[in-house]
Amino acid sequence: MNELKGLHHVTAITSSAEKNYEFFTYVLGMRLVKKTVNQDDIQTYHLFFADDKGSPGTDMTFFDFPGIPKGEHGTNEISKTSFRVPSDEALEYWVKRFDRLDVQHEGIKETFGKRVLPFTDFDEQAYELVSDENNTGVPAGTPWQNGPIPLEYGITGLGPLHVRIADFDYFKKVLEKVLLFREIANEGPFYLFEAGEGGNGAQVVVEHNDQMPSSRQGYGTVHHAAFRVEDRDALNEWIDRMPRYGFRTSGYVNRHYFESLYAGVAPQILFEFATDGPGFMGDEPYETLGEMLSLPPMLEPKREEIEQAVRPIDTVRSTKDIKKEYN
Repeated sequence: MNELKGLHHVTAITSSAEKNYEFFTYVLGMRLVKKTVNQDDIQTYHLFFADDKGSPGTDMTFFDFPGIPKGEHGTNEISKTSFRVPSDEALEYWVKRFDRLDVQHEGIKETFGKRVLPFTDFDEQAYELVSDENNTGVPAGTPWQNGPIPLEYGITGLGPLHVRIADFDYFKKVLEKVLLFREIANEGPFYLFEAGEGGNGAQVVVEHNDQMPSSRQGYGTVHHAAFRVEDRDALNEWIDRMPRYGFRTSGYVNRHYFESLYAGVAPQILFEFATDGPGFMGDEPYETLGEMLSLPPMLEPKREEIEQAVRPIDTVRSTKDIKKEYN
């Protein structure tokens, strides 16, 4: 059985694609590698922020569903997305940056032996920076070379995914018996699991919480999280495996930038299994990645209709001189 290689991407919901673009580009310094639409709802933008080259395991993506209400955090949700930075020193840089830019944060903490910096955005979406200071396992990506963050402090990919769950015993069985994760540590109600090569790029932190009310999806919450599989052959193994354990799935889905399977693995927890390729470099040059509206081939005939349905967002950065900001 081909094990999951680690995190592939996390997809969340935003109240504003414009504010989201500004925050991820100019505050977090992640690169918009694809500006496209939700393939199942073509009036909705789908923005992909990642490392310099759109490497698998570095993507945070967003839908901006028109008119959706604000979500409510609670139990039974993917509760927090974390991003890797190279060192403990990088976290010190980010504290000063967040203070200067009025980004809400909780200061540097330590969890499972690593230093982290929890913060939120304008929608109260929950994030965390995690230091790779002593990390091993899944390699990090490459920070956005032309972004505002000095490269030695830049975000290099996704860190541990946080899940809050009421029925921990059930979810532990799903992770270990079905998804082949390993439990490696425990701190109170928090449990650390990892897959594949392990390390920050292949971990899930599970919080056992049966006291909070159930979460409600909306803007400011995560829609789903995806894990990496090598290729179509590995994906086919998961397509066969999940129904054998009683899970309802989407079956094979071709997202053009990668191939996928979706499965609801617990109440309100949707996981995706996504191939490492083909990736985001096939239809745009590296220099202008994410600046035009990119559509997969099956939607290209509807380009005129789609361009009328979605409002224009200026995402051109290649003509700008974006200075590195050393606080």
